[in-house]
Amino acid sequence: MSGLELRELECFLVLAEELHFGRAGERLFVSQSRVSQLLAALERRVGARLVHRSSRRVALTPLGERFLERLRPAYGALRAAVADARAVARGGAGPLRLGFQGTADAYVLAAVAAFEAADPARTVDLVEIPYADPFGAVRRGAVDAAVVLLPVDEPDLVLGPVFSRQRQTVAVSRTHPFAARDRVDAADVRAVPLIGAAAPAPAYWRAAHAPGPLPGPTATTLQEALSLVAAGRGALLLCRPTAAYHHRADVAYVPVDGLPDSALGLVWHRGTETETVREFARVLAGAAGDGGSAERAPGRTTARGG
Repeated sequence: MSGLELRELECFLVLAEELHFGRAGERLFVSQSRVSQLLAALERRVGARLVHRSSRRVALTPLGERFLERLRPAYGALRAAVADARAVARGGAGPLRLGFQGTADAYVLAAVAAFEAADPARTVDLVEIPYADPFGAVRRGAVDAAVVLLPVDEPDLVLGPVFSRQRQTVAVSRTHPFAARDRVDAADVRAVPLIGAAAPAPAYWRAAHAPGPLPGPTATTLQEALSLVAAGRGALLLCRPTAAYHHRADVAYVPVDGLPDSALGLVWHRGTETETVREFARVLAGAAGDGGSAERAPGRTTARGG
C-alpha cells in the first residue's frame, strides 16, 4: 500500500463512527462526494470493500470491521507520537491550549489559576471555539482540551469532569411576549422557533440545544445567535452564567422550568491524551467542588446536559 494517505484513514475512521456520508463530511470539513472519493481510494489500496452503502443504510463490511479494530489504536498511537514530538520541540513546557464555548466561567478560571499556581512553569492559553463546532478544535489539534456544553457522545473523545450544572434561560427579543414574564416552562419554549447550532455540530448536540419542533435559523457563533434573537428571528436557550455574561439591552433572559439543567464538560482526544491534560482535569474537578462531578469514561462516553 505504497503512498497511503493519512486523510483516507481519517475519513474511514470518521465514517465508521457516523455511518453517514453527510455527517462524516461535516466533521471533516469536506463535501459528501469528497468522503466518497477518499473511501474509494482507500478501498482500492486495500483491494476490497470496507463499507456497504445503499440509499438507506451505511454499514461496515466484515473486513471493514476488522480493519477498524486494527486501525483505531494505530491511528491513536500516531497522533500521540506527533503530540509527544511537539512537546519535546517546545522543550516540554509549552502552554496548555484550552478551548471554551461562549464564556470561560468562574469554575474554569479558578482551575486555570490553581493549575498555574501549582507550577510556575505551567501556563494556559484560553482559546474561544465556535458555538457550532464544539469538538472540531480538539480533533484538529488546535487545542489540547476544551470546555464544551453537554451532551457529549463522541467515541474518539474522553469526557473528563462535568460541572457548572445550571438552570436554563431562554433569550428572546425585548418585543417578544416572553420578555414581560418572570419565568416560562418547557412547553412554552417548545412552542416557539428556537435558534440552533449550524453544522458541523453533531445532530444530537444540535437537537439538545434546540429541542422544540418548530425550526428556527441556525448560527455558527454565540454572538450571531444573540443577534438573531435581538432581531426577533427566534429564541435561544442559554445557561444562566452565559446569559449573565452576554447581557444585551435588546435581549431579555427568562428562566425556564422543566428543562434539564445545562452542564459543561472537559473533553480531549483519546489518541493525544497527555499527563498535562490529565492533571488539568484533576485540578478542574477540584475547582468545580459542588458544581459538578469528575467522571471519566474509559470507553464511548455519553453525558447529557441541557
